[in-house]
Amino acid sequence: MAVFSTLLTLAPQALTFLFFLLIVAFLAYCLYVKHIHMKYDHIPGPPRDSFLLGQSPTFSRILKNGGNVHEKFLEWAEEYGPVCRINALHYVLVSVSCPEATKVILMSSKYSKDTFSYKRLANLFGQRLLGNGLVTARDHEQWYKQRRIIDPAFSSLYLRGLMGTFNERAEKLMDKLAELADSKTEANMLHLVNCVTLDVITKVAFGVDLDLLRNTSPLPKAIETCLKGMVTHVRDIFFEFNPKNRSYINEVREACRLLRTTGAQWIHERKIAIENGDEVPRDILTQILKTANQEKSMTEEDEQFMLDNLVTFFIAGQETTANQLAFCIMELGRHPDILEKAKKEVDNVIGMKHEISYDDLGKLVYLSQVLKETLRMYPTAPGTSRHIAEDMVIDGIHIPGGFIALFSFYVSGRLERFFKDPLRFDPDRFHPDAPKPYYCYYPFSLGPRSCLGKNFAQMEAKVVMAKLLQRFDFTLVPGQTFDILDAGTLRPKSGVLCTLNHRDYKNK
Repeated sequence: MAVFSTLLTLAPQALTFLFFLLIVAFLAYCLYVKHIHMKYDHIPGPPRDSFLLGQSPTFSRILKNGGNVHEKFLEWAEEYGPVCRINALHYVLVSVSCPEATKVILMSSKYSKDTFSYKRLANLFGQRLLGNGLVTARDHEQWYKQRRIIDPAFSSLYLRGLMGTFNERAEKLMDKLAELADSKTEANMLHLVNCVTLDVITKVAFGVDLDLLRNTSPLPKAIETCLKGMVTHVRDIFFEFNPKNRSYINEVREACRLLRTTGAQWIHERKIAIENGDEVPRDILTQILKTANQEKSMTEEDEQFMLDNLVTFFIAGQETTANQLAFCIMELGRHPDILEKAKKEVDNVIGMKHEISYDDLGKLVYLSQVLKETLRMYPTAPGTSRHIAEDMVIDGIHIPGGFIALFSFYVSGRLERFFKDPLRFDPDRFHPDAPKPYYCYYPFSLGPRSCLGKNFAQMEAKVVMAKLLQRFDFTLVPGQTFDILDAGTLRPKSGVLCTLNHRDYKNK
């Protein structure tokens, strides 16, 4: 009892001392932040908030107001130039839109991805998602080992063999669109192409037939939840400390677990089938497992990396291609002259064929230009970042080491100094005889860490768009917005609502 009374007597003093320590720690942190910021004050950039720690306008506030973070980066790049400082607590971000610096940094393997962003993508609220896969691995040797295992699954020879799946899944979409055209029902094109691209990646990567245009599955909802969770986790570092957000955080964790347990189950089933000598599909999963088995030192950690990468393909393999397709349909609907030119090319190359060949894709030159111009204006994975440990001079400005270089594909694609009249949708910018953009157009990033699946994605997009243009006339439903939703990836806010009609081949 005496001990308890003594503790009660000391408790106020202990709390006072603890509070004093917290105040001292906070002031020390503020001084540290001030010291960091002073090193970079000579770099042009937006004024800081009135917030005690002197941040630039914060990402979370922009998003809460329904804004596009990359639109803000564009505004700053136009105002402050190719090098723009952004303060975020004790981090200093430098938005870079200088082609020479872009070339030097992104084409080199010595600049790692920044720790802050990619660690938070690896684990969402403490639940592993992308882990240390190709996207998030910061150590070059670790990344290279994984890339060596996965590269054969994306070779040009193997991709040629996927044309059958691309055609088959695109045909299912055409059947669904035919139903909507016959019933005069509006089509939400973003939703429909999302179903198709997820069908494709699960089929060609895992040999699993979801057929989402006909069936329901918890996987699309889980992917959407994880994507939203990624944005929140990276851009609002205080989100998880708010008790009101506990329910949402648990939902994100559960979605992460669903994707990883589903992927782990598919990997396990395939490994058992291979060990038993059963016939297995020649898909990406089989390719990766066969290559991995040739490695002499395949560890349990390596198997986790494999799962990390399959979850990455699961998310990125459908989301980015679906958004590109939706934006492409949106822009073609807004530009009837470009739409008509693309249709004529498809008619000349594809004609009435239902099966599009790999060689046909190379002949769809104008459609390629349309897809490239879509990615210039709407890069669905809109940026990347690198940690720069050493001092660097960019566009004549000396920048002390220790900063994070931001590269926004959205910004570089919309700057007047790189593209004349950048807000005009003009596929002729990518005509074979037009001058090539110099390190200002790189929607799949650049260098050794560029997107492994870029050829896969563009083949898939071409097949879907060619079949759509071959079979249907479409018009955009009036009154919808053409705004961009920044949800980590960029997507059409309206979903791209269209009315469809079968094409009249008699008047072709």
